[in-house]
Amino acid sequence: MSLTRVHNFAISLDGFGTGEPQSLEEPFGHAGERLHEWMFATRWWNENVGEPGGTTGVDDAIARRHQPGIGAEIMGANKFGPPGWHEDPEWKGWWGENPPFHSPTFVMTHHAREPIEMQGGTTFYFRDASPAEVLEEARAAADGQDVRLGGGATMIRDFLKAGLVDHLHVAVVPIVLGRGARLWDGLEGLEADYDIESVSTPSGVTHVTLTRKR
Repeated sequence: MSLTRVHNFAISLDGFGTGEPQSLEEPFGHAGERLHEWMFATRWWNENVGEPGGTTGVDDAIARRHQPGIGAEIMGANKFGPPGWHEDPEWKGWWGENPPFHSPTFVMTHHAREPIEMQGGTTFYFRDASPAEVLEEARAAADGQDVRLGGGATMIRDFLKAGLVDHLHVAVVPIVLGRGARLWDGLEGLEADYDIESVSTPSGVTHVTLTRKR
């Protein structure tokens, strides 16, 4: 069976995966881009956005695990758009006509709509269903490859509570947000189900990887 994976999900020292309030102008609220500056500095990121340069150390090596072997993506409603996006029939996500997913992408939302086919192989499907039900559909669409959970924090937490995550990479960024959407709430004892590794890098980020025990 294919695996369910999370990669490059950044949280603050106090466990927040985004700030607040989220809006069209500030997708990550008062956090801005601070949670992701480590990733923007890597050569992997620059290659994906068509820019030269970038770091080639541990941050880069870990960030590159994001894409290989992925056949479908699942994301929460707040990753697809700002509050109220479901009221705009023309909204197609943050990423333009050629989103970076290049695979079937399932948006978990209480406001289902018809699929949106984009350039580059991405088709957005909108599902009002449980994590287990959406994962089953995503696995079928992934055609034997793995399914990536793209966030945000609330959605990943729901999959963790349901015992559906096989691999979780969290980048702990040395900032304190104080408010927003927190990843770990309600997950007491989660570590018992996973083998855990961590590595700190010169950027100040600590990469924590949880792999489900078999």
